Amino acid sequence: MKGIGLALILLAALFPAASRVSAMTGAHTVYVSSNDWHTGIVVAVEDIPADRIPESADFPDAVFLEFGWGDADFYPEPDAGVLAAIGAAFPGPAVVHVAALTARPSEYFSDVEEIELQFAPESFAVLIDYLHESFAREGARAEVSAKGLYDFSAFYPATGRFSLANTCNTWSARGLEAAGLPVQSRGVQRAEDLMRQLRPLANSADVF
Repeated sequence: MKGIGLALILLAALFPAASRVSAMTGAHTVYVSSNDWHTGIVVAVEDIPADRIPESADFPDAVFLEFGWGDADFYPEPDAGVLAAIGAAFPGPAVVHVAALTARPSEYFSDVEEIELQFAPESFAVLIDYLHESFAREGARAEVSAKGLYDFSAFYPATGRFSLANTCNTWSARGLEAAGLPVQSRGVQRAEDLMRQLRPLANSADVF
């Protein structure tokens, strides 16, 4: 009886771990990055389906792509001055910023906070669709509208309109929320509004 009891205890201890390992099978890693101002969604290039986000072909050496969204005037020119900053407060056109990374954000930038999340295939597909549909395309793909913030990035025309009530961080939160994460995009304006919701999920064994 003692042997059976010990075996049951061992099984009970091992079963949750086994379940987590099983759940991780086929999961996709997604990073959310923050520089305290902007948040971005980072996915591995190899995880992007061939029929989604054709603009990824512009970055042949990328291992990861970081996607951000923001005001079409102020985001590409953050030092444009007070008038541009004031203009960004009112609804206006948006752009998608795509940065090609050869490592995860925390290994690439020294000043970012990074949260790692695991997505089930179905949820990941929803997130990829969200990113794909954020580009404003007149044809098969969107064309670069401006040089990116880095040598390894570029801006593209985006869907949606930027405003103080619909910021880059609202955009990030909305995509994660649509994909099934337990976050609320409503009321998210600052990067901290989103990161505060994501920190309890960091390094979790949960697959969303």
